Amino acid sequence: MRKAQSFGSLPMELAKGETMNKEAMKMGAMKPALIALSLIVGSSISSQAQDFTVKLVTIEDKKAVFATVESTDSIAARVRIPGTVSELSVTEGSMVKEGETIALVGDPKLPLRIQAIDAQIRAAQREIDNIKTDKDRAESLYKKGTISKVRRDQILTQFDVASNKLEAAEAERAVIVKQMEEGAVLAPQSGRVLDVPLTVGSVVMPGEAVATIAKENYILRLALPERHAKFLKKGNEVDVAGRGTNCDESCTRTGIIEKVYPRISNGRVLADARVDGLGDYFVGERIQVRVGAGSRQSYLIPADMLFTRYGVDYVRAISEQGDETDIAVQAGHAYKRDGKDMMEILSGLSDGDRLVKP
Repeated sequence: MRKAQSFGSLPMELAKGETMNKEAMKMGAMKPALIALSLIVGSSISSQAQDFTVKLVTIEDKKAVFATVESTDSIAARVRIPGTVSELSVTEGSMVKEGETIALVGDPKLPLRIQAIDAQIRAAQREIDNIKTDKDRAESLYKKGTISKVRRDQILTQFDVASNKLEAAEAERAVIVKQMEEGAVLAPQSGRVLDVPLTVGSVVMPGEAVATIAKENYILRLALPERHAKFLKKGNEVDVAGRGTNCDESCTRTGIIEKVYPRISNGRVLADARVDGLGDYFVGERIQVRVGAGSRQSYLIPADMLFTRYGVDYVRAISEQGDETDIAVQAGHAYKRDGKDMMEILSGLSDGDRLVKP
């Protein structure tokens, strides 16, 4: 009986095992499909989250030009009297303050003239002393009625003439002393000495420059072709490259155009831009800058959506049905928009295209 029962229950257990195996096989067959479905849904969600719609934007074109570091005020320290440079206390690159003596010009004739005038003053003083004695005697005799009024008036006239000679000699001496003081060449303003064309012993004439002093107030002077004159306006920004570099490598600073000159010379329009930190540059040093040269409409896409295959640039577009297609495009310049790296697309895309990251 026990054997019969065991043999009788075996078919039922086998039937249950076959049923469980079939269900397990069904579940195993469904797992790849579920995984594939989840991947498709996840990829569609991620692509939708990272897609980009192409549209026309306004791009400001910038032209790379060279600007020159200039001082707003460059004044020459000039000689005021003729003579010979006896002392020179500055050289190129020296820093001076306003009113500082930078050179001395001496004229050997001036001390001789002072000696001659001093002799004239002494002679005039003696003459006045003598006439003064005659004048006092004439006044006393005139009161007593010994001499006439005419004689007294002659003596008084001689006294006045001698006094005027003394005053003239003293005035002439003061003029010569002032000329000797003007032999000191003073700095007309504080700044840096750019040029010293003379040396000690040079013979100079009035108005000749001893040194050129640049005020420490430097600007960038731009000279652009006249076709760009209509784009230059006061307040426009310019991108300034670092020292010894160009704007393709680095444009680390910006400046503001402060003045646009109204005259075009030799086909060039001049403008001055204010940039901080130009005091470390040489006056006359050339720096590359970028200035606005008009605006146009173009397409900009994120730079990371562009990829290259076999030397050709591509982007990946997605259709409304979710199909992805690689499109060959022609890339232009790189730009910065809101802190993001963008790339200009010259051809291959149209307004409204949707792109995804490759």
